[in-house]
Amino acid sequence: MTITHTILGVAAEAALEVPGITRLEPRLPHRLAATAAPTRTDTRTHHTPPQAGIRANRAPDGSGWHIQVHCALTEGRRALDVAQNLHDRVAAAVTSHLAALNTVEQVTVQVTVTRITTRHDAP
Repeated sequence: MTITHTILGVAAEAALEVPGITRLEPRLPHRLAATAAPTRTDTRTHHTPPQAGIRANRAPDGSGWHIQVHCALTEGRRALDVAQNLHDRVAAAVTSHLAALNTVEQVTVQVTVTRITTRHDAP
């Protein structure tokens, strides 16, 4: 398992623990791949992993990590407060994970709210 894959998992887990986060939204490449995939013949529902809503890249100069989170929020919550909480928790979780690996690097987090879900939209 690569460090990028591990960081995706750590970030997704931290993001999903934030009150007001309904789900992580897959980025465009994941949605296109799911659309282009052959039709499933079984009756199981297709499950997109939460990591599909996270993108982790090394900074071009190698100085740290840039994490992008795409998420849906619960209706009735203040988006700014939830997004700030999400930002802080993901940054702390990834920084802590890197510290456990004896790696001290800068972590920046960008949060994009893609939708506000109503009670009827929730999974």
